[in-house]
Amino acid sequence: MLSPSLQRTSSATLANSALLRDVWRASELSRGTTSTVTTGHSILDGELPGNGWPLSTFTELLVQQAGIGEMHLLRPVLAQLSQHRRIALVQPPYLPNSAACKFMDLSCPNLLWIRAPSTADALWSTEQILRNGSCGAVLLWQSNMRDEALRRLNLAAQTTETFFWLVRPMSAAADASPAPLRLALRPAAGGISTHIIKRRGPHHEAPLFIPLADMPARQRFLDDQNAVLVQRTPPTVASRMPQAALV
Repeated sequence: MLSPSLQRTSSATLANSALLRDVWRASELSRGTTSTVTTGHSILDGELPGNGWPLSTFTELLVQQAGIGEMHLLRPVLAQLSQHRRIALVQPPYLPNSAACKFMDLSCPNLLWIRAPSTADALWSTEQILRNGSCGAVLLWQSNMRDEALRRLNLAAQTTETFFWLVRPMSAAADASPAPLRLALRPAAGGISTHIIKRRGPHHEAPLFIPLADMPARQRFLDDQNAVLVQRTPPTVASRMPQAALV
């Protein structure tokens, strides 16, 4: 049996070890305890802490405009998740296109489209989904957000085993954000240009080119034309929940 002094030393050592896992050198990528899953793009995996998309973490995608390939960037992880868990699409800029969803190998019965009447309702819905863990992933599209709202979503993301991506305009890149990972996405011939503007690790200078050869020309996941909504369902999160539909 350990003496009280040795027990205290052992406890302190364990506490320090746990703390050190969340500390990293500025010149190195973080090797913290956050679980990750591969992005499906090896060039991007090699530049992200944990070599993939972080779970239970707030990730920002800053886009020049909607539909430049951001959904195809997420395709590998979303296709896998949608086979056994729901994916919530909150306030997308266009109606989800069911034909494009099938092309991307997404299971349409597990895609939940949420249309909120206001920004406050969209943020509330996202926070509730994150906190109750009902979905494997949540994507939220928003333009203007207050610091308080960002902090609330960041805290909510840490409480559940859910992937969370916030899609915002490129102009938000200059704004402060609690998101540990922020990517700026721009269209590029044959793929997408990705600039890592924030990560737990050294500053990343040059943008990465990620080929998206399977992205068909003129075919977007979010499309204001030829959109098909298959089934409408009642609210499931709470009474304040905006209209939701299965894609």
